[in-house]
Amino acid sequence: MSAVTVVDEVYSAIEESARLVGAACSREKVVPILTAYFPDGEALAQAGVALTVQTGERHAGELDYTINVPAEVGDPYALALAKGFVAETGHPVGALLSEVQQRCPVNEFMIDCGVAGGFKKIYAHFPHDLQAVSKLADIPSMPPAVAGNLGFFARHGLNDVAMIAFDYRRSTINLYFTRLSDECRGPQNILSMLRETGLPDPDERMLEFARGAFRVNVTLGWDSSRIVRFCFAPPPARGVDPSTLPVHVEPGIQKFAKNAPYTYPGGRVNLLGVKWTPDGECLDVASYYQLSPLHRKVLSAIHKQEF
Repeated sequence: MSAVTVVDEVYSAIEESARLVGAACSREKVVPILTAYFPDGEALAQAGVALTVQTGERHAGELDYTINVPAEVGDPYALALAKGFVAETGHPVGALLSEVQQRCPVNEFMIDCGVAGGFKKIYAHFPHDLQAVSKLADIPSMPPAVAGNLGFFARHGLNDVAMIAFDYRRSTINLYFTRLSDECRGPQNILSMLRETGLPDPDERMLEFARGAFRVNVTLGWDSSRIVRFCFAPPPARGVDPSTLPVHVEPGIQKFAKNAPYTYPGGRVNLLGVKWTPDGECLDVASYYQLSPLHRKVLSAIHKQEF
């Protein structure tokens, strides 16, 4: 299958999903990113593609797409700079991905973009070689907030990091903690984490949802030592019933959850995550359009069945 054909198919899925949630989508914003990272149609056909929306009025009008990029791309940040998807600012976030690559056995990279906001993040994923957060804190361009919160992470059972996201628009990073203990996911520990960082207490339904997390991610920046955001995500699973979710889900997101396109057998795979920020809480609702070989391997390990 030609690269043009595969790009058209992926773009059509993004466009259809954007229409479900009322987000404006144009080829001019999306296709240049797809063709830059996937000059080979076969590579894009094998890539994992996740489509994500967030509940809440302030997130209306946006749909994000996250795609695994092939190793042949080399440095995904250098390509983003070369194509003008991000601008060179001299901020430490621009040097951090290269430093992580030198110290961590990265298994894959992903890019994260919005149909409205354009290029946003790059992810470095190392699920088979988890990294201690104390080791990551020693990387020169890492935000000092990581070292400043090592005591907090240790107290609350957050040690093993499976992925780092680099947000070039906001100049922040996300650390994705995994291998969570029952104590870490206990209600009192969750409440303590949120209270210590000045975030609001969840209601009972939201707290129960957070207790099912297989990953916890935190957002940190260079301008402050505080944790900017918490996200608790249960394992990806087949299908989601919007009526069971712990927050109000807008009609467009309900349509998306039930009707977003996908290409694999066995039923749609969704990933959910509840986020807390000083501005309030919201829910990420993701639907996988394509599953990469690594996605299938990780999902099969989580659910003890083939994906």
